[in-house]
Amino acid sequence: MSASAPRAPLVLVDGSSYLYRAYHALPPLNNAKGQPTGAIKGVLGMLRSLRQAYPDSLTVVVFDAKGKTFRDDMYPEYKANRPSMPDDLRSQIEPLHEAIRALGYPLLAVTGVEADDVIGTLAQQAWQARQPTVISTGDKDMAQLVNEHVTLVNTMTNTTMDIEGVKEKFGVAPERIIDYLALIGDKVDNVPGVPSCGPKTAVKWLEAYGSLDGVLEHAEEVTGKVGEKLREFAPELPLSRDLVTIKCDVELEEPLAALAMKAPDTDLLFTLYTELEFKGWLAELKRGGPLATPESAEVAADQGELAEAISFPTDTRYETILTQEDFDRWLEKLNKAEIFALDTETTSLDYMEAQLVGICLAVEPGEAAYIPMAHDYLGAPAQLDRNKVIAALKPILEDENKAKVGQHLKYDMNVLASYDVELKGIADDTMLASYVLNSTATRHNMDDLAKFYLDHTTISFEDIAGKGAKQLTFNQIELEKAAPYACEDADITLRLHQVLQAKLTAEPKLKTLLTDLELPLAPILSRIERTGARIDAERLHQQSQQLATRMQELEAEAHELAGEAFNLGSTKQLGEILFERQKLPVLKKTPKGAPSTSEEVLAELALDYPLPKVILEYRSLSKLKSTYTDKLPEMIKPKTGRVHTSYHQAVTATGRLSSTDPNLQNIPVRSEEGRKIRQAFVAPEGYVLMAADYSQIELRIMAHLSDDQGLLTAFSHGEDIHKATAAEVFGVSLEGVSADQRRSAKAINFGLIYGMSAFGLAKQLGINRTDAQTYIDRYFTRYPGVKRYMDNTRSDAGEKGFVETLFGRRLYLPDIKSSNGMRRQAAERTAINAPMQGTAADIIKRAMLAVDAALGASDLDARMIMQVHDELVLEVKADQVEAVKALITKAMSEAAELKVPLLVEVGTGCSWEEAH
Repeated sequence: MSASAPRAPLVLVDGSSYLYRAYHALPPLNNAKGQPTGAIKGVLGMLRSLRQAYPDSLTVVVFDAKGKTFRDDMYPEYKANRPSMPDDLRSQIEPLHEAIRALGYPLLAVTGVEADDVIGTLAQQAWQARQPTVISTGDKDMAQLVNEHVTLVNTMTNTTMDIEGVKEKFGVAPERIIDYLALIGDKVDNVPGVPSCGPKTAVKWLEAYGSLDGVLEHAEEVTGKVGEKLREFAPELPLSRDLVTIKCDVELEEPLAALAMKAPDTDLLFTLYTELEFKGWLAELKRGGPLATPESAEVAADQGELAEAISFPTDTRYETILTQEDFDRWLEKLNKAEIFALDTETTSLDYMEAQLVGICLAVEPGEAAYIPMAHDYLGAPAQLDRNKVIAALKPILEDENKAKVGQHLKYDMNVLASYDVELKGIADDTMLASYVLNSTATRHNMDDLAKFYLDHTTISFEDIAGKGAKQLTFNQIELEKAAPYACEDADITLRLHQVLQAKLTAEPKLKTLLTDLELPLAPILSRIERTGARIDAERLHQQSQQLATRMQELEAEAHELAGEAFNLGSTKQLGEILFERQKLPVLKKTPKGAPSTSEEVLAELALDYPLPKVILEYRSLSKLKSTYTDKLPEMIKPKTGRVHTSYHQAVTATGRLSSTDPNLQNIPVRSEEGRKIRQAFVAPEGYVLMAADYSQIELRIMAHLSDDQGLLTAFSHGEDIHKATAAEVFGVSLEGVSADQRRSAKAINFGLIYGMSAFGLAKQLGINRTDAQTYIDRYFTRYPGVKRYMDNTRSDAGEKGFVETLFGRRLYLPDIKSSNGMRRQAAERTAINAPMQGTAADIIKRAMLAVDAALGASDLDARMIMQVHDELVLEVKADQVEAVKALITKAMSEAAELKVPLLVEVGTGCSWEEAH
């Protein structure tokens, strides 16, 4: 080699980063013994690619070591939000390390620091020796290491990043990356940052003030809410900066100069590849070595699978369909396709008002088409007639045997229904698949799923439509921008389907939950949403006036108690009145150090002081007025004369449905004013409302799961469970239980399944902590199965990192092994409660399927119009009440087989409140 020849770069591999990417991106792979091997194969495949790209380089592979790091000592909450490593990934680490060493690579894992710090130290040593360095990683934090000697490369996405690349991607130079990361924070690593400060804001501040120190010096100049947040969190920013700074002076047992590639241990590799069943690589060994090139067809296919799963293809074939000829060609593609992805583009997110602008379709990864029909901006090209396109697609969209996938398909169902198309043949919904797979790993919108599972940043709607008041609707967006956005949506959905289904195939119970429960529920919810609920607007107007009058009375009473007039809606003024003038005890402080006036604090103060009690009532009525009595009449759709909520299947961690616009789940039922709002939900003429509610379902589920004989007997004999508990805890006969004792027993029954402590029970019952603990001890003595269940659940959750419902739904608990006691205890309480809440959620969903099927098979005039917690609300023809009641009771009581009866209480009336 001549003296002028460039030196082969040092290659540093972020093994931990690629371990997780390979695990999440590739379908699960197991050998014949059931041992997981997919992540091992993915990482080894990446090393093979690197070896081919840098055949003469020293390549060092670095992993995180077990145990805490110096950052945990610096900030105990560091990475507290991260879920524990899945068991099927943890089991792959040791064989992977063994294989990497057998291949001859130096492998480092240094205790007390992270892989980033070891890589940073080696890069620093290489820089001192003027050795060019390539860091192979997918971690954005590494961008701070880039300089004239150091380049980042991501072999999974085939991208490299030098100094200019860092500027282009992040908007700041490498030397400002630390400040940039400190400002935006990191939810995954739990680095605080400044809430509401996103990448664009961080770049703007750094451009204006030069550095984090400059931003802090000029914090008072930053206006708006984000400026308030900056000033509020300014004291934490130096800590954030320390947390994201890669340590480049780690003491290594061997310096860079002592590291070298070794000859592969072919005997060990042969043993490993045989055990792991890597047949293609075994064949290579027999032909002459583990790094032989070119790769075998099988290995090449494995690499292709990895690249396809993780990176978005650069050779996408996206079409905009403007002619009948092209449309006919795509109709033929759809008819031939085994499965295709579908997405609608519309004028609104409100499904009741949305107009169809276009439809996008994907038949293969990278192959998609957008069919525009209603873009009406100035200069828009001629487009196919919407009615004719819909008529041509209708037979395919309604064909149950033609498999379709989508992202949040319930919305598309609603939109298409307004064009007389009933979408059928739903094979998958990627939002629901991700939710069932892990409800808490990520949010389940397409952009987040694309980033999490495909490592792809999508074109955002704001990128093509702008934002704020000037944001365009889709019909106003030029096709040159709209078509790539729409095609990418369908393309990514199809690719997500492939990745998520591969993962679900390895989890049969979860796959069944998706195919037998969540997917069939979506069209039922769609029909409920479109049916809507009838509202008596005049009654709500009257209630608003009554609330306004009562609020005025409460305001006057509060002013009298305070001795002066003040704004009841101002937390600052209220704090001054309560804590400075009236000298009430400060129970809690805000992050800024001011005394808290939160609802929780006021509720505790209200036990002893009159003013906080008045404020609480005022706030409650104000919320009812603004959220319901004022707003509900405005939400009535002129087309139907009803309000139409949106039900969300992929929001709550436990599987429960939530609803928005309006939120039906939060209408209060304990206060008289809250119950009045239900009076405004009324039946149309000739019909009544029927409310069917599961009685004490979570306690019944506790009896089933705990197998406690005392609870099983009480429920099986139809006893009042709260009276039965009171008799057991207080040692009296059933007949001798007083109203107060039953109330206390009810608090114990429900409190314990929510993980309530003796302190919490004492607070709720207004007794001392010793008595509360005595009640709890007696409860567990009388119901030992419950105590056993709770102890076993905590233990299992700590071992597995998740709990399951009766039907296999999982709730992962990232804090179950947290070193932070409060976080760990909260996770343990969740572990006890989640199986009951989740099982109850599964049961009401199963009930909805059963009720829908039963009504569909009958000739009864009844339809579901609402689902709230453990209750179904139906509109029923007045002369068919008894028949529908019998049908509903049977369907709901048989929705699950428990060791105790599922009791269904059914009521009817002209209003929702009457039906109770």
